[in-house]
Amino acid sequence: MGSRILILDCGSQFTQLIARRVREAHVFSEIHPASVSLEWVRAWKPDGIILSGGPSSVTDEGAPTVDRALLDVAPVLGVCYGMQLIAHLEGGQVLGGGRREYGRAEISVAENSGMFAGFASGERTTVWMSHGDHVETVPPDYVATAHTGHNVVAGFRHATKPIHALQFHSEVAHTTRGAELIQNFLFGVCHCSPDWTAGHFIDLEVARIRALVGDKQVICGLSGGVDSSVAAALVHKAIGDQLTCVFVDTGLLRLHEREQVERTMGEHLGIRLITVRAEERFLTALAGIGEPERKRKIIGEHFIRVFEAASADAGKNAAFLVQGTLYPDVIESVSATGGPSQTIKTHHNVGGLPNDIKFALIEPLRELFKDEVRNVGRELGLPEEMVGRHPFPGPGLAIRVLGEVTPYALDMLRRADAIYLEEIRAAGLYKDIWQAFAVFLPVRSVGVMGDFRTYEHVVALRAVTSTDGMTADWFAFPPDVLGRISNRIINEVAGVNRVVYDVSSKPPATIEWE
Repeated sequence: MGSRILILDCGSQFTQLIARRVREAHVFSEIHPASVSLEWVRAWKPDGIILSGGPSSVTDEGAPTVDRALLDVAPVLGVCYGMQLIAHLEGGQVLGGGRREYGRAEISVAENSGMFAGFASGERTTVWMSHGDHVETVPPDYVATAHTGHNVVAGFRHATKPIHALQFHSEVAHTTRGAELIQNFLFGVCHCSPDWTAGHFIDLEVARIRALVGDKQVICGLSGGVDSSVAAALVHKAIGDQLTCVFVDTGLLRLHEREQVERTMGEHLGIRLITVRAEERFLTALAGIGEPERKRKIIGEHFIRVFEAASADAGKNAAFLVQGTLYPDVIESVSATGGPSQTIKTHHNVGGLPNDIKFALIEPLRELFKDEVRNVGRELGLPEEMVGRHPFPGPGLAIRVLGEVTPYALDMLRRADAIYLEEIRAAGLYKDIWQAFAVFLPVRSVGVMGDFRTYEHVVALRAVTSTDGMTADWFAFPPDVLGRISNRIINEVAGVNRVVYDVSSKPPATIEWE
């Protein structure tokens, strides 16, 4: 395996970003709940341990904690709550209220070694704070390494042991030298080797999948998006013709989606592909349903039932189901590994699966972020037109039609979305945008066309920039491009008389509207 870092989740929504930053430095990492036993941690043999942030106070009943002996297993870095937990365990004083800090802050570095190697002593640098409690007094045998302008302890370390802590979130982009700090921990404190690459991941997953599957048959739910395509290619590399991909036309796909998937997966990759036309089934099940969580649950259950039937019809009786689940899907649906992080929304292939599913799941990308998946796809030899595609949600257009999903709304949305993406490509902006899509709104507005009053539908446009899907900013289109898109949609899509553009970032919004 090489070097590896264990990240113990204390409940922060940023925990996955810690894993991302570690992997960006080419060091393997895994996230597990802080509640794992000391014996389990020792058996895992980490080269370093990171205690994440979290919403609790260390003195709260039931707050995440660890055995104090954990601090002697391997080098430790505490981040935010993790810092307060170390202080609490080691006899320091943690107080609540009075010195809360949220957002950007400036700290003063007290030393130029350890976590702050490469910094100048006394240097001031911008960091991202998000804490209500603070360390009032560092523990005995510990020394402060940084302070804020309010003289709040922003970092400390043990005088002789490799135990370090930061009050701020070094993993977020808003901390100016955050990546450098994490690399100081990985290479300067833990002495890790940068040996985690896409090729290494593929080798490990191929071996794991072969050992897991044996001679059994596997079925893959293929959507045509980046995630399921890379998952299918990876599993196909491991077990070849034991894999059968099932592409379900739910009636919730983009314009010409089915034809593109059949051409790419069947002709280019040579993967056995079965196409199931199930539009009527899904649209009937969704009739009258407007609440997004119910839509996701319905779609998730019907996906599984279709897979089961397709597997039996093909005479495969598959034992395993492959899904292209990613880390952002998992953290928004359920805690990634049993930790205390909060659910944001259910993804159909995570929290939306029925309890009586007969397949065992294979989710080879479950611990990866989108850009890591793209790199794996490139390493597997997938064409750039496939790995570079914008994300498309498993529930498809059902969660881009706000309210009840009808054939009328889907048809209108498909045509508006196709125009939107066509104009983005024509303007040379597709690769600058993480994800772009149209949304059908359940409202009508008054308009004027040809001197006549209209009372027709509104389409919203969404485009964001991001690196991992965990946070995102709205994309600043040139006004002339937005104007051209709006003009074409209103003129070419009957029933639409107004187009609006979404300028919300994530957080507080999510990327998808539902």
